[in-house]
Order: sequence, then C-alpha cells, then structure tokens
Amino acid sequence: MADPVLLLTIFIIAVALAFDYVNGFHDAANSIATVVSTRVLTPTQGVVWAAFWNFVAAFTFGTAVAKTIGSGLLDVKQVDSYVILAALIGAIVWDLITWYIGLPTSSSHALIGGYAGAGIAKAGLGIIIPGGWINTMIFIILAPMLGMALGMINLVVILNIFKKSIPASVDHIFRRGQLISAAAYSLGHGTNDAQKTMGIIAGALFIVPEYREYVSDAAGKLFIPFWIVLIAHAAIGLGTLSGGWRIVHTMGSRITKLQPMGGFAAEAAGAITLFGAAHFGIPVSTTHTITGAIVGVGSLRRLRSVHWNVAGRIVWAWILTIPASAAMAMLCWLLIDWGRKLF
Repeated sequence: MADPVLLLTIFIIAVALAFDYVNGFHDAANSIATVVSTRVLTPTQGVVWAAFWNFVAAFTFGTAVAKTIGSGLLDVKQVDSYVILAALIGAIVWDLITWYIGLPTSSSHALIGGYAGAGIAKAGLGIIIPGGWINTMIFIILAPMLGMALGMINLVVILNIFKKSIPASVDHIFRRGQLISAAAYSLGHGTNDAQKTMGIIAGALFIVPEYREYVSDAAGKLFIPFWIVLIAHAAIGLGTLSGGWRIVHTMGSRITKLQPMGGFAAEAAGAITLFGAAHFGIPVSTTHTITGAIVGVGSLRRLRSVHWNVAGRIVWAWILTIPASAAMAMLCWLLIDWGRKLF
C-alpha cells in the first residue's frame, strides 16, 4: 500500500505547480502588456518571448526569495502539509476570480495571504513571524512607488537625450529596445514569482521528517535544490505561454496608451525594481511594480492620459488581495480539517 505521507506530499507539490502555472497565466500581462499594446510584438509572439525569459530566470538570481517564503513568514514547526495545501487552494481561487473579471492583482500576495490565513486557522496568530513580514508589507506600498518613480525618471532621461529628434525618427529604436526591456522584465518576473512556489515546495518537504534531508543544508537550514528551481520555472513559463488576455487588455490599454518609448521606460523601471528585490530576498508583487511604472510613464506625459478610475479599481483589488485570499485559505483549511476528522 502506498505511503499516505508520500501521496499527500506529491499532491501538494502538484498543486503548488498548478498555482505556479496559474501565476504565469494570470501575470502574463505583467510581462507583455506594454510590448503588445505598443504593437512591437503580437500577443502570441509576446507570450513566447516572456515565457522563454521566465524559464531562463532559473539560471540567474538564486533563491533568496524562496527561502523567505519557505521559512521566513510562518513558524515552520507549527506548519503542516494541510496548511500548505489550504494556502495554495485559497491563492488559486483568488487568482482565478480576479483573472475572470480582468483585474491585475498580485499572485504573490494571494499566496502569502493564503499561507498566513491557513496558518492562523490552524495555530492562531502566534504562528506568524513578524520580522519576516516587515519588508513584504513595506514593499506592498514601495514596489509600485518605485516602479512609478523609476518609470518617470527613465522617461525624463530619454526625452532629454532625444529632445532634438522627431518622435517618428526614433520610434524604431525603442521598438527594438522594447524587446530588451520586455526580456529584462520577464527575467525579473520569473525570478521573483517562481521563487515563491519554490519556497512552498521546499517548505512542504522540509516539514516532513522523512524528506527534510532533501531540502536541508549542512546546518539543517532550508535549502532549495536545483530540481525544484527547474520545475517551478517550467510551470510559470508554461502558464505565461498560455496568457491571460483579459488582464493584458487592462494593463496594456485601459490604464493608459503607451508608445514604444514609454513602454521601454516602464519595462526598464519594472525590471530594475524586481532585480533589486530578488537580490535582497523580498517577495514583491510584479503586478504592482509594472502597474506603478505604467502609471508613472503615462502621468508624466499628461495626467489626463491615465484612466484613474481603472487605476482606482486595481488599487482596491490590491488592498483586498491578502485578506481575501487569507479568508479563502482559512475556509479551505477548516474544510480539510473537517474532512480529516470525518473520514
């Protein structure tokens, strides 16, 4: 008879990869909205380009974010497999709801909200590691502001460099430049978001004594083996390849209309922010980052060019994401716990 612990662990890893796929599907807009809205690439070309760089990210920025997710947010001594399962289900449900209505919410915050909600349902508020949440909560506000500020700075620098040029004469430069900036942003998106799933998978193995040795270093601390890195990046790349077109429309044209110059400035700003966050192990929202950059670029050209009512809906969705996904994960944990006791 198959080991029930092994079967549960395999199932959790499968659900984690399903979340990673949905993350890529849901957040494809983050990587390709600007390059598609400026018509540098077709939607199909855009998702293939983004998916390729999502996967290449496996070989670049390490696993600092994964370690934060795996052991820095909740007390792993109080976490069990059912907490992780409930967290993943809650995050997936919220992602699918917001995808359906076309809102670019954060898959990252859905995951950490679900993780916190399921943990609290099991063990109460004492399971939370306050220090691990400080940077994450600060960057909920800081990431879009950094994206906005860097987007504005990039555009100001570009406009000054090319101030004597006719816009049409430099358009071809930024159309090519957007291929580079979109690749850089997709690299940042892949390295930050795939690492969150890596952390969950490694955490699911770490909490089971029989499998802890596979994800532990010599000091007994959480370690992310390369096979987890590869499968996480493959899953998010496949999700991006599928593309969430409803959100692409919102991100690429409903917030503001972008030209290649503005698209390049926004993508470069988002990439810089994500590279910095990955380096310091901070799980930021790629959605918040690129939205802030798009708004910054659009508002610099003309405040009225930004559709502030659309931006306002997005901000409300951001505010709701962590508590909503936490509530869904709490409900999932209660249902799982009820089912365990019943059967």
